[in-house]
Amino acid sequence: MRIGPRRGIATTQDERKLNEKQRYGDRPFDLYPVPTANISDLNITLFNYEYMPHAVSEEILAQNERSLNEQLAATKMITAADQLTPTVLGILAIGKNPQDFLYGAYVQFLRIDGDELADPIIDSEEIRGAISDQIRRLDDKLIAHNRVAVDILSGPVEKRTSLYPIEALQQITRNAIMHRTYEGTNAPVRVTWFNDRIEISSPGGVFGGVTADNFGDLGLTDYRNPNLAEAMRTLGFVQRFGMGIPIARRLLSENGNPAPEFKVHDTAVVATIYCRSSK
Repeated sequence: MRIGPRRGIATTQDERKLNEKQRYGDRPFDLYPVPTANISDLNITLFNYEYMPHAVSEEILAQNERSLNEQLAATKMITAADQLTPTVLGILAIGKNPQDFLYGAYVQFLRIDGDELADPIIDSEEIRGAISDQIRRLDDKLIAHNRVAVDILSGPVEKRTSLYPIEALQQITRNAIMHRTYEGTNAPVRVTWFNDRIEISSPGGVFGGVTADNFGDLGLTDYRNPNLAEAMRTLGFVQRFGMGIPIARRLLSENGNPAPEFKVHDTAVVATIYCRSSK
């Protein structure tokens, strides 16, 4: 069997993906059902008290006569109100233990005391849980390791400057979580903090209309996980789609950091953010 316009012969993986696309109506992977999961694997408390209040206004919630299953289906957390299989989105957004089903769906954080991987590790954590838990825990790590310098000599008012603008780090790490591939890999998002830089590796190359040449251009974006992206926006972790990298670039420049660098590979996108004094 041939695949696309090229002359290669389809592999077993190619055939599997084609069969899945035909089976699931060419839906994005974040809406695929997770057959080994059931509704008991979803954190309904998280759904009711965190997700839904952000997704729907208080007035509408008060008047909502939909059943729980109908609400889960309407938000794409399960396949349908009468088919209670969680979707990939449901497992990622409100799953009790998402990594039981999506093995690479976590963040590996390393703080290295040096500029090379072989240097001593002073902090390491596999950050697991639902997407909201991962983002908040990663934010805690970024804030804890981001030293602040206080200047009391250059003017009448003390000046505080961080090694990195925290919002820039948030923009790029959240982009890595949002745009990574969750299909066909057990690799996590990796955040490796060296003394002179931070490297953020997101599994999966570019997607759709984004290429290595136009990666990071203002307002340009495409979504491997469009429903996860919307869920992250609903929860307040993303404000403006397509603006994360331009915002990060501006904040880094204002803080005195060098411009970030992005390397686009077939299997990953690696962002490097340099410390204020490293270049």
